[in-house]
Amino acid sequence: MRPYGQYCPMAHALDVIGDRWTLLIIRDLMTGTKHFNDLERGLPGISRALLSRRLRQLQQAGLVEKYSGATTTEYHLTQAGKDLKKVITALIEWGAMWSFDEPRPDELNPTLLLWWMHNRINVDKLPQNRVTIEFNFYGAVSGVYWLVLTRKGASVCLKPPGFEIDVIVQADIAAFYQLWLGRISYTEALNEFGIRVDGLPKLVRTFPDWFAWSVTAPAVQAARSKPTTPYSPSGKRTASIWIGER
Repeated sequence: MRPYGQYCPMAHALDVIGDRWTLLIIRDLMTGTKHFNDLERGLPGISRALLSRRLRQLQQAGLVEKYSGATTTEYHLTQAGKDLKKVITALIEWGAMWSFDEPRPDELNPTLLLWWMHNRINVDKLPQNRVTIEFNFYGAVSGVYWLVLTRKGASVCLKPPGFEIDVIVQADIAAFYQLWLGRISYTEALNEFGIRVDGLPKLVRTFPDWFAWSVTAPAVQAARSKPTTPYSPSGKRTASIWIGER
């Protein structure tokens, strides 16, 4: 990106982090992603060449350090990168409050959704034995996908994993996205949005505890809990009225 050419802290900051994908890369590094392939999986739509270029730019700017071992390479945020946490948090909170409506069909990616889920497992809440979950999504995007959970890790499967299915989830993918992001509660998902979770009663009962849910869920839930916030006819909150209330 061409520099703004302004002697201003904000302009200088945007010279570093204002490129497309950059803040999402930092978001994922901040939530524990360390490997190139994992970053790519969490950013569908970015090419490997562009991801490599953005990571080099972040290294040159002093926000990311690359560690190369004998068999693996990891990327870690420097202190300067970690100090962007307040920026990321503020953007999440602003987005949840002012620009987070129902998902569009082009935003519904079941593979990405399960990838997010597999990174947010409450390992200590899982059963002792392996659990295989089958997701039957319908609606704007349909398909069958699997998560295999153990106390040692989780796997996303796009083909039958070959294990006995312990839990079956049937859900409109738009509804499950909203559940994951905190826009609807688990009770609402079951009672009002038709999401079904079937299996042994003990597994069905503890299913929601297996996941930490999205890191953005608290901000979305907080925005949702403010009924006095006005909405525009499109369903989105209107910034102009907020400005008038200052």
